[in-house]
Amino acid sequence: MPAKNYHVRQAAVSALRAWAKGHDYAETLVERHAHRRQLSSQDRGLLQAILLGVLRNRRVIDHWIGKLRNGKLDPDTRDILRVGLCQLFILGLPDHAAVHETVEVGKANVRGLINAVLRRATTSKKRLMDDLADLAPAITLSHPDWLYNRWKSAFGKANTLALMEWNNQPAETFARINPLRPAPEEMPGTPVEGATGFFKLEGAPPSALLAAGQIYIQDPATRHSVELLDPKPGERILDACAAPGGKSFLIAAAQGGGSSLVCTDSNEKRLPRLRENLERLGCEPSEVAVHDWTKPAPTEWHGAFDAILLDVPCSNSGVIRRRVDVRWRLQQDHIEALLRIQRQILENALPCLKPGGRLIYSTCSIEKDENEDQVAAFVAAHPEVKLTGTRQALPFRDGTDGAFAARLETSA
Repeated sequence: MPAKNYHVRQAAVSALRAWAKGHDYAETLVERHAHRRQLSSQDRGLLQAILLGVLRNRRVIDHWIGKLRNGKLDPDTRDILRVGLCQLFILGLPDHAAVHETVEVGKANVRGLINAVLRRATTSKKRLMDDLADLAPAITLSHPDWLYNRWKSAFGKANTLALMEWNNQPAETFARINPLRPAPEEMPGTPVEGATGFFKLEGAPPSALLAAGQIYIQDPATRHSVELLDPKPGERILDACAAPGGKSFLIAAAQGGGSSLVCTDSNEKRLPRLRENLERLGCEPSEVAVHDWTKPAPTEWHGAFDAILLDVPCSNSGVIRRRVDVRWRLQQDHIEALLRIQRQILENALPCLKPGGRLIYSTCSIEKDENEDQVAAFVAAHPEVKLTGTRQALPFRDGTDGAFAARLETSA
């Protein structure tokens, strides 16, 4: 007789196997596997906690497996052990449930091994946890060595440890009140100091307010680029990398509706969600179109915009707390490739500004190469462009997602 909730553990193992193939992001896998097995909301929550817990702590979990089991393991068995140890050491679930219901996931010929390793883990837990103090920080806090060393060079060891600890915590949920919709009578959250209209939510987001478009789930760090943009009613503004629409919403709200806003994205498949989000929020952009900004802009857009927001593709190193698998997908050479893409987008967007226009270059990265250095190189190559302001949010300093924005102005 299968254990009561073994199907949740089975879903977690299946999701990890799919993730390892590199085709899907963790958040997508939670939804897919919960739907496939018709999990209740409670079981879906457990699936998410296990999957994200394994990915956040994958390196230290693998260290524990190495201490508890001598010899090779096939990928399926390793993922089952990861799921079991996550429950025991990270989530603190009761030993009997974590062990018994995880063992059921394995094939008959490996259940004895899985049971033995997990039972050994329950009796060795204190020793293994005590030993963490002697491990390298990148193992204890489950980040790649190259990323730890890169951040230590940029921010110092203490800030890097704080950053990695931040990345390993469940992300808090923030919402922005929509000034284009009737305000909710009572906002179920705590106002965010210094970020007008943003609230920190406790528990599940209020579905009624979301459906009515009265609030939008959004981290306070998103405001920096739009505040630098400083949209005015009647200005023709381009949000060049707009999907799913969070910053478009902030622009439209500042303009009183966004009727002169143009939104584009390079992926046509993302446009329906962008349109749906903006419509629900009461935003009415004049145009929503597909365009790849690594290619030249259409002629009719040249000199057409008072202001442009470029929220460019980046390493996402400032949002690892939310995108838990970024740390394992990102490689050093990826940043070099991203720098070339970001520069292409800047070069192709610049001709679309009116004389005296302003362009905001924005990332959710905390890497100097993608931020200050990228902007400095661009300004050096364009004498007609002046850097007039920057904003930066660092998780370990500001308690929000990481973000960077720079305001570039052209001569009139």
